Amino acid sequence: MKISTRGRYSTRMMLELALNYGKGPTLLKEIAESEDISMKYLSQLVLPLKVAGLIMGTRGAHGGYLLTRPPEDIKLSEIITAVEGSMNPVECVDNPGICPRSSFCATFEIWEEMGRCNIQVLESHTLKDLVKRHLEKEKKVLISTEMK
Repeated sequence: MKISTRGRYSTRMMLELALNYGKGPTLLKEIAESEDISMKYLSQLVLPLKVAGLIMGTRGAHGGYLLTRPPEDIKLSEIITAVEGSMNPVECVDNPGICPRSSFCATFEIWEEMGRCNIQVLESHTLKDLVKRHLEKEKKVLISTEMK
């Protein structure tokens, strides 16, 4: 499975919201600047994340976007599925009826196993895990630039 730009950028957007969790709404403009992603692209990612119940928007002078749940309660699989759809490598795993060979196909179980592995990995990590990794990497960068 190859994760598209939609999946990668959505995850980065959600990471920014997780970093700001509990501090109030975050403007899309701030996320765009921080993550170096165009506002236009980010605005396309908002709807599927809202529909999935992962984020909500607030209007007004102090408006922006917020996570609907704490970062430790949002799995990466939820983010990827919201913007990418199924994590299975081939369509017949989700809908065996589309392929007349699915009942005797030698590769069907392999594709099924690949899909399960994809889901397993993404379900084993939350936004809180990403926040922790982000802060650790940020600290390492700070230390290395101070040493120069």
